[in-house]
Amino acid sequence: MGVQSPLFVAVAQVELHLPGARSLKDKRQDVRSLIERLRHRLAVLVVESDHQELHQRAALAVSALATDAEAARGTVVRALDMVHENFPGVVLDEGVEVVQVR
Repeated sequence: MGVQSPLFVAVAQVELHLPGARSLKDKRQDVRSLIERLRHRLAVLVVESDHQELHQRAALAVSALATDAEAARGTVVRALDMVHENFPGVVLDEGVEVVQVR
């Protein structure tokens, strides 16, 4: 068995406020649209990670894999940039963490 390349996982967490959402249906429409846009343009994994029961709050986790830490970080940072540019609500908080998994 040869030497394995390192593998890095970057995870961005973002807290969102949707002041215009009057129902869970409104929220889901905006969040689903954002998630699909991120998945298709950046090949990232995106999940709604918290506040599923609240109609004006959402939390997303966005992750990317790469053999280089900066490449993984760069992908999730681009995802956060897309959130800022395209999301109809307010970004309350965000953070990025990168870990080496092998």
